[in-house]
Amino acid sequence: MLTERQGERLPEWLDAVRQDDLPRLHTLATGSNRDREAVLAGLTLPGNSGVVEGHVNRIKMLKRQMFGRAGFGLLRKRVLLAT
Repeated sequence: MLTERQGERLPEWLDAVRQDDLPRLHTLATGSNRDREAVLAGLTLPGNSGVVEGHVNRIKMLKRQMFGRAGFGLLRKRVLLAT
């Protein structure tokens, strides 16, 4: 379902999860059902936010490296000048 972009199989997967005795998957299924449109879009559409997540991860790493050392101005310069 994930690798082959088969979002149309989501309802049958949710039904199968509800019938199993796995409480943590029940929580996942409930949350997925609440945001059904977004989950279906994520399972069917080709776009993703991988590039954005990579930049966020890089910025968080820079922030952790500078914790307690300097103010926002220096952090801003490092983020803008980092390659």
